[in-house]
Amino acid sequence: MTHLLIFISIIFIASILQTSTGFGFSIMATPFLLLLFQPNEAIQINLILSLLISIALIWKIRKAIDFVLMKKFIAGSLAGVPVGIFIFMTIDDLTTFKIVVSILLLVLTVLLVLKFRIKRTPLRDYMIGGISGVLTTSIGMPGPPLLLYFAGTGTKKAVLRATTLAFYLFIYLISLATQLIFAGTNRIIWESSLKAIPILILGLLIGQVLFNWINQRIFTIFTYVLLSFTGLYLLIESIFF
Repeated sequence: MTHLLIFISIIFIASILQTSTGFGFSIMATPFLLLLFQPNEAIQINLILSLLISIALIWKIRKAIDFVLMKKFIAGSLAGVPVGIFIFMTIDDLTTFKIVVSILLLVLTVLLVLKFRIKRTPLRDYMIGGISGVLTTSIGMPGPPLLLYFAGTGTKKAVLRATTLAFYLFIYLISLATQLIFAGTNRIIWESSLKAIPILILGLLIGQVLFNWINQRIFTIFTYVLLSFTGLYLLIESIFF
């Protein structure tokens, strides 16, 4: 029962964050799902639910999508997906896996706090897509490189949310298919995902209300808090518990 309550809480909070920020689900859900499930289970549950979120939201936010940039992300990700699945298949130590994820989040947070800035170029667009593809199939988290890139180029929150969700629709589908082919799946993954759907829907509805309320400054601060808390918690848990 405790396991189920924790699982429901993770999905509920992460789905609210995804709808209100455009990136929160995988960043929030994956580290905490790793506390309850094996890596392949946590990643596939995240991929399934993230794909459902993208499908549910894409029509509503389609007008804010930067289609030119999204196509470049997709093209770049095609090169990153096989690299990511190779990394995933070679990881044996769960503790090391969680530490890598936590360090990634903390480095991202530091760069954002230091107001990392970068100029958009076509090559960088493709590279970010490639890195995101690697991270999606390896750890189920395409968001960090996209978030850093959008923050570094000063992208508005509406465009950030819409473009990332549109890209996720593609990358999550490809990554899930790749995971199923090369890593397999099990009953726990699909039963857990099915149980999470009602909570996911509720979180989406609440998150949409919050998105309309959050201004750019609050959005930025919230991003820092989310990333730093998740990264620190996972790192401490991995090392000391």
